[in-house]
Amino acid sequence: MATQNLLIELFVEELPPKALKKLGEAFAGVLFEQIKAQGLAGADSKLTSFASPRRLGAHVTQVASQGADKAVSQKLMPVSVGLDAAGNPTPALTKKLQALGADASAVASLKRAMDGKAEALFYESNVKGATLAEALQKAFNESVAKLPIPKVMTYQLADGWTDVKFVRPAHSLLALHGSDVVAIEALGLKAGTITHGHRFEATVDPVVIKHADDYAATLERDGAVIASFAQRRADIVRQLAAAASKVGNGARAIDDDALLDEVTALVERPNVLTCEFEKEFLDVPQECLILTMKANQKYFPLLDATGKLTNRFLVVSNISPADASAVVGGNERVVRPRLADAKFFFDQDRKKTLASRVAGLAKVVYHNKLGTQGERVERVRKLATAIATQLGGHDLAQQADQAAQLAKADLVTDMVGEFPELQGIMGRYYALNDGLLQDVADAIEDHYKPRFAGDELPRNQTGVATALADKLETLAGLFAIGQLPTGDKDPFALRRHALGIVRMLIEKDLPLSLHELLSHAVALFPQADAKTQELLADFIFDRLAGTLRDQGYSAQEVDAVLALRPQRLGDVAQRLAAVRAFAALPEAPALAAANKRIGNILKKAEKADAHVSAALLKEDAEKALHTMTQKVAPQALAQFEAGDYTGSLQTLAQLRDTVDAFFDGVMVNAEEMDLRLNRLGLLATVHQAMNRVADLSRLAS
Repeated sequence: MATQNLLIELFVEELPPKALKKLGEAFAGVLFEQIKAQGLAGADSKLTSFASPRRLGAHVTQVASQGADKAVSQKLMPVSVGLDAAGNPTPALTKKLQALGADASAVASLKRAMDGKAEALFYESNVKGATLAEALQKAFNESVAKLPIPKVMTYQLADGWTDVKFVRPAHSLLALHGSDVVAIEALGLKAGTITHGHRFEATVDPVVIKHADDYAATLERDGAVIASFAQRRADIVRQLAAAASKVGNGARAIDDDALLDEVTALVERPNVLTCEFEKEFLDVPQECLILTMKANQKYFPLLDATGKLTNRFLVVSNISPADASAVVGGNERVVRPRLADAKFFFDQDRKKTLASRVAGLAKVVYHNKLGTQGERVERVRKLATAIATQLGGHDLAQQADQAAQLAKADLVTDMVGEFPELQGIMGRYYALNDGLLQDVADAIEDHYKPRFAGDELPRNQTGVATALADKLETLAGLFAIGQLPTGDKDPFALRRHALGIVRMLIEKDLPLSLHELLSHAVALFPQADAKTQELLADFIFDRLAGTLRDQGYSAQEVDAVLALRPQRLGDVAQRLAAVRAFAALPEAPALAAANKRIGNILKKAEKADAHVSAALLKEDAEKALHTMTQKVAPQALAQFEAGDYTGSLQTLAQLRDTVDAFFDGVMVNAEEMDLRLNRLGLLATVHQAMNRVADLSRLAS
C-alpha cells in the first residue's frame, strides 16, 4: 500500500517554558507509538518532533492511509453448548453469531479446537484495518491524555457552554497526510491546513501549510518560527558563541543546560544580542550577579578566559529589529535594578559579622521534632570537633569548630534570604570580610559539598570535617525520628547525603571508622533507639554498593567485600582489586566453595572458637591442614595489616590442596566431643584467616 508522510500540529497559547521540551517529546512520542501500534507506520518510519512556545507537533514518514486487514479468531462457546446432539446450532449459538453480523450459514465454517479440557467453537473472520482518520484520532487523544503535566487548564469554547481541559487553550489543529487533510477533531477544533506564526514578525497570518513535508520550511519562511526545539537550541548555542567571540579576550557564555532549555522554550526565532552593565557592580561576588541574571532575567552572563565575570551579558531576544538598540537598552535598564539590589544586600550584610548572626539561628526552625538551626549547629560542632581531632589534632579541631559554628549563619542574611541558592557561598565571602582564616572561610562554603553527583569535594581538611559532621547530623537526626526515604521519595535528600559521606571517606582516604562516626552522630539524638544506627549503617552500605556497581565492579565482588562491613571505606577499592585478582586464580573456585562449606558447618556448630590442640589431631589430612595454616596464616595476616590485600589472598590460595584433602579424609562431626571441637576449631582458624579481606564464600557459584 502506498504511503505518505504525516504532519500533526496543535497550536496553543504560550506553554510552560520549563516543561516544553518534555511536552514536545511526549506528545510526538506517544502519537508515533500509537500510529505504529495500529499498523499505519512501520519499522522504517521516522519521527521528527516539534515544540515551540505556542505549538506541539510531529512529522512521521511512510504512513499508510489504512492499516492492513487482520485475521481474527474469536472463541464463541463450548461445542456442547453451541451444538445439539444432531449437530444443529442451539439458540445460544445463533444469537452469538447474529451479534457478530453472521447467520446460521456460518455454522459449517466454525472451527473446533480444544480449549482447556473442553472442545470449543471459534469464529474466524477478517477485521478491516483502521483508516488513518480513525487511527490518528485515537493516537491524538492518547498523546493528549498522556502529556506529562501535573495541572491542566479548564477553559470554555466559543459556544460559551462547553468546557475543555488542556495545558493551555488551543486555537488550531493541523493534520496533513501528504497534501490531504486528515479529518480528526480535538479540544473543540477540526483539523485543517492552517497554523499561525510569530506574533509580530510573521509575513502572513494565518500560515497555510500545503503539504506535510513543507511544514518546517513554510513556518520558518512565512511565520518567522523555527518549529524544532532541537534546531532552535542549536541556533542559540551557535549565536551565543559567535556573540561571545566578538566581545574578545576569550569571553564565553556561562554553561547552563537548564537555562538554555528554558530560553529555547521562550523564543520562536532567537536573536542573540550583547548588552552590558556598569563595572562597579563587579565588586559584588560574581555568584550573586550571575544568579540574578540567570534566574530573574534569563540572561547569559559572559565570563573571561579565566572564568571571571565580565560586565557583558547576552540576551536571547524573540524579535529581530533592524535597529536593536532599543532592545539592548531596554534589557540594560531592566537588569540594573536587579544588580543594584544585589549590591545593596551585599553591602548591608557586611555591616554585621557572621559571628553576631549565630544567635539569630535560634529563631529559625530546622524541623519541628529536631529543634532550631541553632540547636542543630551545636550538634554539628560536636561532631566536627571530634572528627577533626582524629584527622589533625587540636588546631584542626578548633578550625572545624569555628567553621561549624558559622556555617549556617548566612541563612539569616539578606542576600541568602533573597537567593537561597547562595547559602554557603555567601558565608565564605562574609567570613573573609570578617578576617577569618582562608581554610575556615572555604569550609563554610564547602560544608554543603558534594551537592550533587560528580560535584567536587571540600577543598581542605577543615571543610571535610565540617561537611562530614553536617551530613552525619542530618542523617542521624532524620533516621532517629523515622524520616527514612521510601521508594522514589526522598524529600530531605538523604541518599545524596549518604553518597557524600561515602565519597569523602573513600576519595579522601580518611582514617575514620564508619561505625564510630555513626555512633557519635546517633548519640546526639535522644529520639534514637537501638535500631537507628543499624538502619543508618545499612542505608549507607546500600548506597556504597550501588556506587561500586556503577563503577563496573560485579555484584559478586561487591557483595564479597561489603559482607564484612569494612569500617575504613578508603580500603574498599583495594579490597575489591584483591578479590578480582584472587578470583582469577585457578585455586579460587575450590577455595570459595570450601569457604562456603566451612561457614555453613560453623553456623550449625554450638560452639567453635579458633583454637587447635595439636595433641588431638589424629588424621594425616587434619595435621597437614593445621601445619599449612600455621605457615600461611601469619604471612597472610602480616600482608593484610600492611594493606597488601592482593598478596594476602594470593598467599591464602596455598591452602587449597590441604583444605580439599581435609574434607575428603576427615569426619568433622566425630563422635568424640573433644575431637569434634578441635576440628571445628581448626576450621574456625582457617575461616578466620581466609575472610579478613572479603567473604570469599560469596564468590562461590
